[in-house]
Amino acid sequence: MDHNGEKIRCSVGIIAHNDEKNIGSLLQAMLDQHLHEVEITEIIVVASGCTDQTIPIVQQYQEKDPRIKLLVQPRREGKTSAINLFLQEAREDICVQESADTLPHEDAVEHLVRMFADPTVGMTGAHKLPVDTPDHLAQLFTHLRLRLEHQLCLDIPRLGEMIAYRKVFDHIPPDVAMDEAFVEALVIKRGLQVRYAPDAIVYNTGPTTVRDFIKQRRRNHAGHLYLKHKYGYAVSSIQNPRVVKVALKEVWGAIRLLGVLGALALLEGWARLLGWYDFAIKKERHMVWDMAYTQKADVRQQREEMQAHVEAQPVAAARLMEHE
Repeated sequence: MDHNGEKIRCSVGIIAHNDEKNIGSLLQAMLDQHLHEVEITEIIVVASGCTDQTIPIVQQYQEKDPRIKLLVQPRREGKTSAINLFLQEAREDICVQESADTLPHEDAVEHLVRMFADPTVGMTGAHKLPVDTPDHLAQLFTHLRLRLEHQLCLDIPRLGEMIAYRKVFDHIPPDVAMDEAFVEALVIKRGLQVRYAPDAIVYNTGPTTVRDFIKQRRRNHAGHLYLKHKYGYAVSSIQNPRVVKVALKEVWGAIRLLGVLGALALLEGWARLLGWYDFAIKKERHMVWDMAYTQKADVRQQREEMQAHVEAQPVAAARLMEHE
């Protein structure tokens, strides 16, 4: 909370283009956010060149909650143009911006926005998690890329999909394609910090074909190169030494996994050989078997300890970032 003990108020902006499949779920998720130190005062949907049922669905949700506002662009003029409409309409100093093809966890806004209790924080970004199963090569690439990106963000933030920022600017130049990266540059230029919020989860899906995967990554990289060329700002993912460092950690993890799988195969083979010996030679049926006593434990307690350990990982990372 701020110094007066009041909640941190924020405006939420959702940028949509033909998102009828997800916009209803996204708006409901926003209405159902678990908030304690934060208050959402308005949810502004910018429908850019929508030709499907996105607009009627948003209008239905407007009847449920007066905080929902709809801005319609008849033609698709680019994401930056839609964001500028949101910035013109937003009345709070803290803005949360999310793509309409994603879905926030129930406490994502809380974790993103409460960081602004620190006046030195100018921008925060959520932890992106893919929800599609990696059944195809392109989906596997997306899972691996987002995992690498998460590790990179723990070192130096690279934010996207769902971000929050202080409204220290009133528009983004129309020639900028990578809006999140440009906001990073503006915030840093004003002497404010950019922080990653690993416990603020936002779910998304990735391309299902290699062709679309390349199209997406090609577009993003071209946008980042233009941003560096014209505005002199390089996002963390374009800094090759940092990316290589994170990638090497993943490679070492894969090597260790292969080693563990090899050891598992050897142990399983040895155990089966002993089992064959018991059955074929000793004629042992193990009706009363030799107990593996180390397996005896309080399962409920073990489960709670495991869950606490998993939940502590993003919290520990967030605290580390705050101290830095």
